[in-house]
Amino acid sequence: MPILGIIASSITGNLSTPITVNYLVVAGGGGGTAGQTDNSIGCGGGAGGLRSTVTATGGGGSLETALTLGTNTNYTVTVGAGGNGGVTSNAGGTSGNNSIFSTITSIGGGGGTGVSGGSGAGGRMSTSNTGGAGTANQGRAGGDGGNVSGGGGGGASTAGQAGSGTQGGNGGNGVSVSMVTSTPVTYAGGGGGASDDPGSAPSGGSGGGGSGSHKNTVNATAGTANRGGGGGGGAAGNSPNFFGGNGGSGIVILRYLTADGTITIGAGLTGSTATDGSHKVTTLTAGTGNVSWA
Repeated sequence: MPILGIIASSITGNLSTPITVNYLVVAGGGGGTAGQTDNSIGCGGGAGGLRSTVTATGGGGSLETALTLGTNTNYTVTVGAGGNGGVTSNAGGTSGNNSIFSTITSIGGGGGTGVSGGSGAGGRMSTSNTGGAGTANQGRAGGDGGNVSGGGGGGASTAGQAGSGTQGGNGGNGVSVSMVTSTPVTYAGGGGGASDDPGSAPSGGSGGGGSGSHKNTVNATAGTANRGGGGGGGAAGNSPNFFGGNGGSGIVILRYLTADGTITIGAGLTGSTATDGSHKVTTLTAGTGNVSWA
């Protein structure tokens, strides 16, 4: 090949070409707030914020627009970890961590009493204790606390239920997304609040929300890993009955045409790629690092 031809071929091989990437970015869920050894009742953690270009997105928003990216370029990905549930008497949970893909950021779920986030945490017992706000187009608010019960954490689709009397509120429901054709999965459910006797244990929202505690009988559970669910709230009683549940970690899923390029998952990220018809679907479940296409 002539020298000019070799140079031209080398330059062409390094040029960035457009690639269209659909995404699901779910942040980590918030941890549930602990109850107390006397009579205080905890609340559910909020689900992680959810942003999607496929099927449905969070907070009742419109579907987002796929990103037009380039080959031979690094794009940052972070999969947000879930927040920790409260494990000392009356302690609030911590909020979940943000998940990121390129220019897209989903906000971690609220952890603690009435804390805002991608979806808001529930309110602790007492009618004056309101649930935290969700983030627009990502998630919903947490439910208010009842007289002797905790509010449920907000989910990506619906708000957490308020506590009523001694019965804690259920967590808000998440959103069902079909990143792999014919296989819908529900993400970002809120954690259930906690109940005092004679209530029953409130349920977590669909999409991995943890269930709340029932005084001295049922412990709160954690949000589901890689679903962004909020942790359940802890009730009054002896440990571990009053512990709040941990929030579930988030997830980043990318969908693109096989013909557009081959993805490289960089160091620091845990993930895998599957084929779905004419598309590839890359699922990233933990870590921080870069992805690129060639």
